[in-house]
Amino acid sequence: MNHDVIVLGAGLAGLSCARDLARGGADVLVVEARGRVGGRVEQTALPDGRLVQLGGEVVGPFHTAYARLVAELGLTLVPSFPQLPGEQTWVLADQTGVGDGYPWMSDADRAAYEKAEAAFAALAATVDPDDPWSHPDAAALDRLSVGDWLRSVGATPNVVRARDLFMLALAAESVERTSLLSDLRKEAVAGAPGFYSYDVWECQRVAEGSATVALRMAEELGPHRLRLGAPVRSVTIDAAGCTVGLATGETLTAAAVVSAVPVGPLRDIQINGVSAARLDSLDRQRHALAAKVVFAYPDSFWERQGQNGDIFFETAVLGGTWVQHCGIMSTLVPPERLAAFLTTSPRVLQAELTEEMALALGPQARSPQAVYFRRWAVDPWTQGYITGWRPGDVMAVGPLHGSQEPPFYVCGSDQWVCGYMEGAVRTGRAAAAAALADG
Repeated sequence: MNHDVIVLGAGLAGLSCARDLARGGADVLVVEARGRVGGRVEQTALPDGRLVQLGGEVVGPFHTAYARLVAELGLTLVPSFPQLPGEQTWVLADQTGVGDGYPWMSDADRAAYEKAEAAFAALAATVDPDDPWSHPDAAALDRLSVGDWLRSVGATPNVVRARDLFMLALAAESVERTSLLSDLRKEAVAGAPGFYSYDVWECQRVAEGSATVALRMAEELGPHRLRLGAPVRSVTIDAAGCTVGLATGETLTAAAVVSAVPVGPLRDIQINGVSAARLDSLDRQRHALAAKVVFAYPDSFWERQGQNGDIFFETAVLGGTWVQHCGIMSTLVPPERLAAFLTTSPRVLQAELTEEMALALGPQARSPQAVYFRRWAVDPWTQGYITGWRPGDVMAVGPLHGSQEPPFYVCGSDQWVCGYMEGAVRTGRAAAAAALADG
C-alpha cells in the first residue's frame, strides 16, 4: 500500500480527519481537487489588513467539536453579529422598516407566532437528533412541510411569512419545501429552544478568521501529506486494498479511504465496492444551492443609523445579510433566486445588488470598497452550500446517514444532523477515530 489512509477532500472535514489520523500514527495522504485547502471556508484580505470571509463563518456554543479544534490550534472564538448594536432591517414587498421582533406583525400575529414556536419546541424535544427514524411519527413528520405544519397549528399568513424570510436569509429552501422532521431534528440538536435563532446558532466566530482553522491544520499536516489540484475520478474499496484513481491517470493505493467530498461532487466519482444501500443513502441527500456576496465598506456606517446589519429581503435577489466585522457585510442568495443571480453579468449584477443594499442601508451603501462573489451553487467541487432536506428526504436517506462501512469512511458537514462547520469537524474527527480503532 502507498498509504494507510487516503482522505478525499481538504475542507474542514478532510483536514480535521487527516490531522487526527496523522497524530494517531497513520500514514495519511489528503487529495484535493482545488489548488487550495479549506473547501467552503475561504478568506482574503483587504489592503488595510481586514480579513474577509468568503465561505463559512459562524458557529454556536453547542458546536463543541469545532470549538475544541479552534482551541487546539491556538485560535480564539469571540462574539459575532447577534451581539452588535442596533436593530434588524426588513425590506418587504409592501414596506421597508427597522425594528426587532417582526415590527410589521399585528398583536394577533405575535400571539400566533408564540403559540407555534412553543408547539415546535415541544415537538422538537421528542426527536432524537441522532436517530429521528425511531420517532413513532417519523414518516408523517417527514412528509409534512414546515409551512403546512405551521398552518395546522394556527399560524397566520404573517407567521409563515416570517419563517420563510428567515429561510431565505439562511439561503435554505422555503418552509414549503422543507421537511418538518428535518427542522425538528436540527433544533433538537441545539436543545429544542424553539425556531432557528441567530443567538443560538451563529453567535460566535473565530477572531483570526474561520478559514485560518483550515490553514493551520494544513500547515500542521505539512505539504508531504497534501496533494492539491488532484481531482478524484474513481474509488475502489476492497478489504485487501483500496485504490483511488485521479484525473491525471495516476492510481493511489491505501488500506482505507475517507470521503470528505460533499454529496454533490461525490456523485461524479465512480465508487466500487461499497454497498448499494450506502451509496443510495448518499445519493438521496441534497444540498441547498446558494451564492455568497460580501460587501466591504470603510466602517459599519449603518450602526450610526440604528441598524445592526441584519437585513431580510422579501423580493430582492439577496436573501439576508449579517456583519462579519468592521464594515464587512456578508449576504446570501437563496436557491429560488439563483436564476436572476447566475444569468446576469458580474458588472451589472454588482450594480444591481449594491442598489438592493442601498434600499436597506441608504445611499452610503452605494460606495463599497470591494465586492466579492462566491458562486458555491455552481462550484464543481461543492455544488451547494448547506444541507437541504425536502419533505420525505430524512426517511429516504435513512439511518445510514453519517454511518461508516470500513474500509470506506464518510465525513463532511452534510453527514451530521444539520451541516455547518461543526458538522464538518465533528464527523471528520469521528471518521478518524473509527479508522484508527479499526486499525
